[in-house]
Amino acid sequence: MKKQGLKIRAALFLVMAALASSPVLTSVAAATKKDVSSAKDKKSALEQEKMKTEEAIKSLQGLKSNTESYVKELDTKMNDLQSQVTKLENNISSKQKSIDETAVKLEEAQKTEKKQYASMKMRIKYMYEKGDSSYLNLLLEARSLSELLNRAEYVSKISEYDRKMLDQYVATKESIADSKKKLETEKAELQEMKTQTEAKQDSVQLLLNEKNKELQNVNAQIGEKSAQAKAYEDDIKAQEAKIAQMEAEIKKKEAEEAAKKAAEEAARKAAAAGKTNNSTTKGNTGSTTTTSTGSSSLRWPCPASGRITSGFGKRKSPTAGASSNHKGIDISASTGSSIVAAAGGTVSIATYSYSAGNYVVVNHGNGLSTVYMHCSQLLVSAGDTVKAGQTIAKVGSTGYSTGSHLHFAVRKNGSYVNPSSYVSP
Repeated sequence: MKKQGLKIRAALFLVMAALASSPVLTSVAAATKKDVSSAKDKKSALEQEKMKTEEAIKSLQGLKSNTESYVKELDTKMNDLQSQVTKLENNISSKQKSIDETAVKLEEAQKTEKKQYASMKMRIKYMYEKGDSSYLNLLLEARSLSELLNRAEYVSKISEYDRKMLDQYVATKESIADSKKKLETEKAELQEMKTQTEAKQDSVQLLLNEKNKELQNVNAQIGEKSAQAKAYEDDIKAQEAKIAQMEAEIKKKEAEEAAKKAAEEAARKAAAAGKTNNSTTKGNTGSTTTTSTGSSSLRWPCPASGRITSGFGKRKSPTAGASSNHKGIDISASTGSSIVAAAGGTVSIATYSYSAGNYVVVNHGNGLSTVYMHCSQLLVSAGDTVKAGQTIAKVGSTGYSTGSHLHFAVRKNGSYVNPSSYVSP
C-alpha cells in the first residue's frame, strides 16, 4: 500500500512537472476577448469613417459629372456665339460693300443730274437771251402747215424732254440715296447685334472660367478624399491583422487552459485510480486520455442557388474596383434570396463598404469566421448571436458588383481560405 502511494505521488509529480515545463503553458497571451471586442469596435469605426469618405467621394464625383456637363454646355454655347459673331461680321462686310457700290451709283446719278440740269439751263438761257422771236421765226419760216406743226411740236418736245429727264434723274438720285441710307441703317443694326453678342461671349467666358476653377477644386477634393479613403483602408487592414493576432493569442490561451485542465483531470483520475484500486498491476499506473477535436462542417450559405459563377483565387477583374485575387466564391442568385449563417456564432460586423456593399462577418470561434458580401438587406447587427441556418441577410448587388449574387468567404486565423474546402452546394 505504501509502495502504491509512492507510485501515485510520483505520477502526479511527473504530470505537474510536464505541465510546468510545457512551452505552451509558459506563454500566456495577454489579449482578452474584451480587447478583441474593443479592436473590432475600432475597426468598425474606421470602416464607418471610410464609408463616409467614400460617400463624400461619390457625391463629389456626381458634382464633378454635373460640372463637366455644364462646362461642355458652356463650350457649346461659346461656339454658337462665335458662329453668330462671325456671321454678323460677314453680313456687316457685305452691307459695307453694298453701301460702297451704292455710293458710287449715287455719285454717278448726281453727276448725270447736274449735266442734265446744266443742259436745260443753257436752253432756258438761250431762249431768254433770244426771246420768243427765235421760236416765232422758226415757226414763220415754215413753208407749209405740216412743217409749221412739226416745228411747233419739236419745240414742245425739247422742253418736255428736258423736264422729263431732269425729273427722272432726280428720282434716281433720291432712290439711290434712300437705298444707301437703308443699307447704313442695316449695317448699324448688325453692328449693334455684334456688340451684344460679344457681350454675351464675355459673360459666358466669365462663367466658363468660374466653372473650370470649380472643376479643378472638385478634382482636388476627390484626390484628397481618395487618399483619405486609402489611409482608412490601410488602417482597417492593420486592425484586421491585430484582431487576427489577438484571436490567435486567445485561441492559444484557450488551448493552453484546455491542456492544463486535461493534465489536471489526468492527474485526478490517476489519484482516484490509486485510491480505489489496491491491486493494480505494474502496467496500470498510467492513464490513457483521448482528445477529440470535432470539426463541424459549414452549411451552404445560399439555399436558393448552388451555382458558383466565380471561384477562389486568381481571376480577371469582372468590373472596375473588383479584385483580381478572388478571396471567396460568387454564388449567383436572384435579388432578395435568403442568405443563411453557415454556422452558429457572433456577428462581428454588419455594415456597408464602398467595395463590398452591405456585408456581414460572423465569428464562429477557434479562429474561424465567414463573410457575406453585396447584400441587398442586412437582417442582423454587430454583436448579435446567430444559429446555423438562420437567415442573416438577402442577396443583392451592392458595392463593386456586376449582378445579383452572394460573395461568400471563409477566414481561418485571419487569412482567407478556399470556401470550397468547407462548403458544397
